[in-house]
Amino acid sequence: MKMLRYFCVLIGVLGLVAIRGVEDHFFYDPFLIFFKSANHSATFPSFEWGKLVLNHLFRFGLNTLFSLIIIHFLFLDKEWTKQALILITLVFVIVFPIYLLCIYDRFQFGYLFSFYVRRFVIQPLPVILIIPIFYYRKKIVQDNL
Repeated sequence: MKMLRYFCVLIGVLGLVAIRGVEDHFFYDPFLIFFKSANHSATFPSFEWGKLVLNHLFRFGLNTLFSLIIIHFLFLDKEWTKQALILITLVFVIVFPIYLLCIYDRFQFGYLFSFYVRRFVIQPLPVILIIPIFYYRKKIVQDNL
């Protein structure tokens, strides 16, 4: 049973890696090249708002699915998986409008600020924070028994 758990966690990690690996070809994101150039004077790309928003929402959905697979099979607790979903969604609901505002303002908030806000939108960063928190929580619960 333990091997199945670790296999499912591995599937979740590989899913996140795969999303990152195919981002250039699978997702519509004209800002990939803009930010990869690491040039503050790069030309602001033209884009379609609707297509950009839908692709970011789709990517968020995929990242969330694989993140929840990882969390669920690490801790085997449905309540914690639900809480992780709420936390991940909350972070996205807060950060995504900020990122869209940065785009609307053509990154006038600052290149680095926009770059890092974008990271929270397109990458599964909340899971990197949630897993240590849940491990600590698990340890506290076990110590109190």
